[in-house]
Amino acid sequence: MTQSIPSSELRSIERRIRARQHGPITRLISPEGLGDQLKPFIFLDYFSAEIEPGFGFGMHPHSGIATLTWQPGTDVRYRDTTGKNGILEAGGLEWMNAGGGAWHEAELLGSGKVTGFQLWVPLPPGVENGPSLGPYVPPSEVPVLRFDQATVSLFLGCLSDGRETYASSINAHHDMNYFAVTLESGGSWRYAPPAGHDVAFALSFEGSPLIQGEPSTGELLVLGPEGQIEFEAPNGQARVVIGTAKKYAEPLVLGPSSVHSSQNALALGLTRIQQLGDQIQSVSR
Repeated sequence: MTQSIPSSELRSIERRIRARQHGPITRLISPEGLGDQLKPFIFLDYFSAEIEPGFGFGMHPHSGIATLTWQPGTDVRYRDTTGKNGILEAGGLEWMNAGGGAWHEAELLGSGKVTGFQLWVPLPPGVENGPSLGPYVPPSEVPVLRFDQATVSLFLGCLSDGRETYASSINAHHDMNYFAVTLESGGSWRYAPPAGHDVAFALSFEGSPLIQGEPSTGELLVLGPEGQIEFEAPNGQARVVIGTAKKYAEPLVLGPSSVHSSQNALALGLTRIQQLGDQIQSVSR
């Protein structure tokens, strides 16, 4: 294991969040709570449950945001009002840029214990009421960085392995990095966020890693605005989801399943959602 760097060079741990689980879903970040502090990371759900094929989430709307869903252990059948439908293989990324309004649904095709994450990212003015886009990134196109004792899957942003810089194909409309790291047993890895990334969190979801030299199991850590982030796995393999970003300056104006930067933008989004909902109902009759 590599030698730990001085604590003065590490980001401080400002808060530890252990949210309550509601059925198979644990909500760790929400727009009306911690999301305002961590924006553009305004919502984060962690899914963990035993499932049977066919379990899923029915058709539902969003506007003003993009959702990023990662299911590393099961294929997902998807459909949305941008006209996209198909099967996303396990480990792929579902990026639903709802723009001015969109509906989507998903069905998990696996069985047994399944985990996954859904992140919400607010879309900035000029984009939040724009066209809806539904790019789905197969696992073969998710950048993977390999280090001596760690493997990193990059979802949003850019990372370097010291030889090459890797970039996500997804345009998040923010200066942000979002990724998952898998640490080998006895391994460690250090991450130096880009300059200006004054928002940061880390969530251990497998194993018992040390983050900033402190034990962390199944909790979300809100980290300080400056310094590096150090991960260690002294007692077996461990997996952590990490997000860092330049803080988003716009306000969060909330509606049902929608987040916008102003009341006017929200009203436009809700109108579009209603129009699409009427179309969906007319087709299903």
